[in-house]
Amino acid sequence: MHEPFRDPEIPLPDRIADLSRRLTLEEKIGLLHQYQAPIDRLGVAAFRTGTEALHGLAWLGPATVFPQAVGLASTWDPELLRRVGEATSDEVLAFHHKDPTGAGRNVWAPVVNPLRDPRWGRNEEGYSEDPWLTGLLAAAYAWGLRGSDPNVLKTAPTLKHFLAYNNETDRCVTSSNVPPRVLHEYELPAFRPAIEQGAAVAVMPSYNLVNGRPAHLSPLIGEALRAWAPDDLLVVSDAYAPGNLVTLQGYHDSAAEAYAHAIRAGLDSFTQDDDRAEATLGHVREALDRGLLAEDDIDAAVRHLLSIRFRLGEFDPATPYDDVTEEVVNCPRHQDLAREAARRSFVLLENDGLLPLRDVATVAVIGQLGDTLMEDWYSGTLPYAVTARAGLAERCATVFCEGVDRVTMTAEAGCVTADPAGGPLSLGSEPGTFDVFDWGGGAYALRAVATGRFVSVDDGVLVNDQPGPNGWEVRQTFRMEERPRGAVALRHISTGCYVGAAADGTLRLVDDADQALWLVPEVVRSGARQAAELAATADVAVVVVGDHPLVNGRETEDRSTLALAPAQDAVVQAVLAANPRTVMVISSGYPLTWGASGVPAVLWSSHGGQEYGHALAEVLLGDADPEGRLTQTWYRSEQELPDLLDYDIITADATYMYFRGIPRYPFGHGLGYTEFGYSGLTVEVDPGGMVRASVTVTNTGPREGVEVVQFYTHQQRSRVKQPLRRLRGFEKVRLAPGESRVVRLDLPVRELACWDVTSGRFVVERAPHRLMAGRSATDLRVTARFEVDGETIPPRRGLLRAVDHDEYDAVTFTEASRENGDAVRADAEGAWILFRQVDLNGAASCLAVLGSTEGGMITLRIGDPLYGQPIATLPVPRTGRYDLHAIVTSLAATRGVHDLYVVFENEGVTLSQIDFGAAT
Repeated sequence: MHEPFRDPEIPLPDRIADLSRRLTLEEKIGLLHQYQAPIDRLGVAAFRTGTEALHGLAWLGPATVFPQAVGLASTWDPELLRRVGEATSDEVLAFHHKDPTGAGRNVWAPVVNPLRDPRWGRNEEGYSEDPWLTGLLAAAYAWGLRGSDPNVLKTAPTLKHFLAYNNETDRCVTSSNVPPRVLHEYELPAFRPAIEQGAAVAVMPSYNLVNGRPAHLSPLIGEALRAWAPDDLLVVSDAYAPGNLVTLQGYHDSAAEAYAHAIRAGLDSFTQDDDRAEATLGHVREALDRGLLAEDDIDAAVRHLLSIRFRLGEFDPATPYDDVTEEVVNCPRHQDLAREAARRSFVLLENDGLLPLRDVATVAVIGQLGDTLMEDWYSGTLPYAVTARAGLAERCATVFCEGVDRVTMTAEAGCVTADPAGGPLSLGSEPGTFDVFDWGGGAYALRAVATGRFVSVDDGVLVNDQPGPNGWEVRQTFRMEERPRGAVALRHISTGCYVGAAADGTLRLVDDADQALWLVPEVVRSGARQAAELAATADVAVVVVGDHPLVNGRETEDRSTLALAPAQDAVVQAVLAANPRTVMVISSGYPLTWGASGVPAVLWSSHGGQEYGHALAEVLLGDADPEGRLTQTWYRSEQELPDLLDYDIITADATYMYFRGIPRYPFGHGLGYTEFGYSGLTVEVDPGGMVRASVTVTNTGPREGVEVVQFYTHQQRSRVKQPLRRLRGFEKVRLAPGESRVVRLDLPVRELACWDVTSGRFVVERAPHRLMAGRSATDLRVTARFEVDGETIPPRRGLLRAVDHDEYDAVTFTEASRENGDAVRADAEGAWILFRQVDLNGAASCLAVLGSTEGGMITLRIGDPLYGQPIATLPVPRTGRYDLHAIVTSLAATRGVHDLYVVFENEGVTLSQIDFGAAT
């Protein structure tokens, strides 16, 4: 007879408990690593967390490659994302059945960090700058991954990366300052739907710190994530993040202390040291021996881990997914889905009527991306590649050029030559020729014409043997630093070293800039001129430009600019001058800016996967309407953005919700091949607490088309700063010419709530609202007003948590204690926080919890931080980092309700709370 834990008729909690009771403490500890050890005596197999599946199965060999996540999001179609997730999980299972140890069923996807700033190096991994839309699409993709069976998981989706993670620069040591409203209204809502619905069953914390505390130690793992989850939630660490707690972050003095804290905070699985688990498990054992952990803490983590394994059907005699085989990988059905997803993701940014193309005999396909497809770091391996050139060539006559400069490079000691066998570059008498690929941001790649391979660095020596920029450490890109008399020095981006020459003439890296070769490049063929000449021979020119996902920002590297590479921009301008019938096609994982003006048609998509070229041809030639819409604001320049590390979108006026400028293309933007009219917007609030609205949408153009009808609201009166507009719902409609449809919105009034810092909860205020419907966040065709009978927030009394202020200047959010609680720390003398409308009637004294390693003073002022009436001064004691003290002082005679400023007279002072006592 089987053990009870193998009986699927027994309730899941009882099965988990039965297996847990059979495990020794050592066996339970062995489950806490990414590579969980087998337990042979019980027939429990090894298990591994972590298979990458962001937009298709990655890293395990050829598999269907769908558009990047930001491109999938631009379809505004949750059902499509669910189908892509379902196809991806099919292929994960196929690989798992072939190699159970190589392809695990705990998948690390989707990424749900809101795309707050397009300079983030991992922008292409997310869905949208809007948290509600992100949550909706993430839940849809996760549902596809987890499968339709209510009891057995197909795969176990893991949301990444919790929390407030939007920078790669110094990502392991920077702290994201997240005020309570930003936390509850922006960051957390992106994670909640997939967890609350049970679509995602695991979460990965992020590398960064949040308000001074490492995300892997966040109390929100228990207070928010696990509170939402209907079942046990698995929390897995990011790779090597546990070790950072002691090394880079220095948050604990020893790994035993750090790992104990992590487990107590809710971490269940350590992704550390690859498959070498012993060091991690040794630290856990030490933590137990030192009393830093109890066996109950281990048991809780083991329950979470085993819950996922049970729900994956590991201990069942059979599962609904046992019959999935290798035949599903890149099968025709998945190829069709990849084509559909790519086609529906295209966003038409500009069009003066050139598109769709008509009566075209010859198309000139031009550009660095015209005949290649890119894989990003989390892409699968392309099983085949239909490029823009290939897709259009199947439909019409095409001519092609990359439009890149071809150069020779000469130094005093000779000319740079390329080994025809792909070996080392050297100085010789006969110049070699190289094609120069400008990827922007000062990054260039060189391809030897003799071999058609790119210049790379192998053990310090320059060789020409690579298909292009690739790998975790991209070794195929260089900067060109100007030197006198038209010369340049090549600086290898990956290492920072310069290109010099050995005694035998071989080109190799040198540390010293003074030893760098001075190379004089001579253009033997202008890419822009070649492109213009080719464009002049064709009916239409299609210039395909964009980024390289491994060069223009990626994991570990943010962008400093959003600008299209200068050489690519120049090609667009030259082609447009030669042929006014020019289409600029952008393929990128983030919003771009460019200088070329007057381009009659601009079409964007993310890197679109294996079927990109077919999809592009269908949209350009009018087989399909470009139905994609932007899920991010496209700014006119990165100068319009706040600092990359400024996570306070409310104060910084960031994202479409708060941005006060005029973007190049707004959130939700996307044109089609027909026109739509909006009329008859109605809105009412019913007694059941539902805002019900409807609008009539009519296709007023000449052909069938797709419209994404978008609803936004704006609260017109509030205690706090409200978004200028906020997406509340949308519907995609396909209408024939002259056809109309009524589109409805049903919005619970509770969704209009904002986080109230005075009470620490969501509150619906009594206020007028405006409902807007239209084509984008700024193209709003009809509006209507409605009233909500909510609360009036009273003045504050008594206890004031420092982080719950209303405004601030020169303060940083930090930890009130090592394990939980937030505080604020002054970054400069004269820093302040403001509490609006504080009722001081009857208050005769106050108690402040504060401290500083250097001591200091804070002053409470009414009405103004500089000139307001001081009502109290409190000395700041010298304390340790987590050793804040309570100080009590009397107040000057004060009555009434006032705006209260807490002014920090000294830098480095930390304040946790102020409590106003009653008169004695």
